[in-house]
Amino acid sequence: MAQKKMGIEEAEKLIQWYTENKRELPWRDTGNAYDVWLSEIMLQQTRIEAVREKFIAFKKAVPDIQTLAFLDHDALMRLWEGLGYYSRAANLQKCALVLVEKYDGKLPEEYAQLVKLPGIGPYTAGAIASIAYGKGVSAIDGNVMRVLARYFGIKEDVREPSTKDLVLQSIQDVYKESLSYGSFNQGLMELGEILCIPKGKVLCESCPLHENCYAYKHQCMDSIPYRSPLKQKKIVERTLLVVRQGDRFLLHKRPPKGLLANLYEFTGVEKHLDVQEALKAVEEMGMEPLHIQRLPDAKHVFTHLEWHMKAYEIQVGDLMEKNDFLFANKKELAGMAIPSAFKTYVDWFSLREK
Repeated sequence: MAQKKMGIEEAEKLIQWYTENKRELPWRDTGNAYDVWLSEIMLQQTRIEAVREKFIAFKKAVPDIQTLAFLDHDALMRLWEGLGYYSRAANLQKCALVLVEKYDGKLPEEYAQLVKLPGIGPYTAGAIASIAYGKGVSAIDGNVMRVLARYFGIKEDVREPSTKDLVLQSIQDVYKESLSYGSFNQGLMELGEILCIPKGKVLCESCPLHENCYAYKHQCMDSIPYRSPLKQKKIVERTLLVVRQGDRFLLHKRPPKGLLANLYEFTGVEKHLDVQEALKAVEEMGMEPLHIQRLPDAKHVFTHLEWHMKAYEIQVGDLMEKNDFLFANKKELAGMAIPSAFKTYVDWFSLREK
């Protein structure tokens, strides 16, 4: 159980530290709720270093919610390339359409409205409401959970909703005070990102809260927070058939729902094939294979599963028209969204500018 609650003095100390030490980020202090929303969605399960340049490029191409709502789907996915978790981009656009239809193309100020929008959960709603609009609501992500679990000495499993409730109870009084809620929330995020880190050397001496921190006093940063093990990922064996004729490649568009929805991929099957089986698979697609070459193996890790991929390049005499398939040369491929799961093969054929 939490041993104490955070008071106004500690909160103000954190805000002062944040004001003096915050990093310069392209989405920070812009006064634009769209920037907060976009950055928080991009940052989900993605490092800041990977997001920084992608955010700048995305904002240049998609400067506002109105543009996002009506952006071509393939163009959106191409802009999102490299960030992974493509359903986030689809939900961004779905939400933008709702905002245009119901909120005049603007994000609402109130948490209760924000959390009902597509793709916006409690953390993102709290971040937008507090950072963009100065509302007194919390924004608790994994970084913040780690900071506060250590500070309060909360030893329960942070994967459990009841543990998040403990954390909320411990800081709820702060949101009854008159202070900069956005800076307070961002201060907790910043601590978790640069000082109170999950692994390696925790920089406690530089933390403005270390004097009253349970984990620091008891030197138990390695054991708090406790996070129960995830279930083992499912292993899926796949064989990619990189079918080509000259500089044209055969691509398959994935279904509109499910993993990597509506994105393009090299055609494949859900098992490992040997050379003869790969040739037969191409023949069954109605094409005549002329030459086959084994490509490097690759692995891609998703949240709940792993693809272990074998691949073959197969030159064919003719490319047959088929439903959900298209043929594209390298120039055309440069403007299409191909998931990072296939990065090994995109790089192999130099389908993207380095």
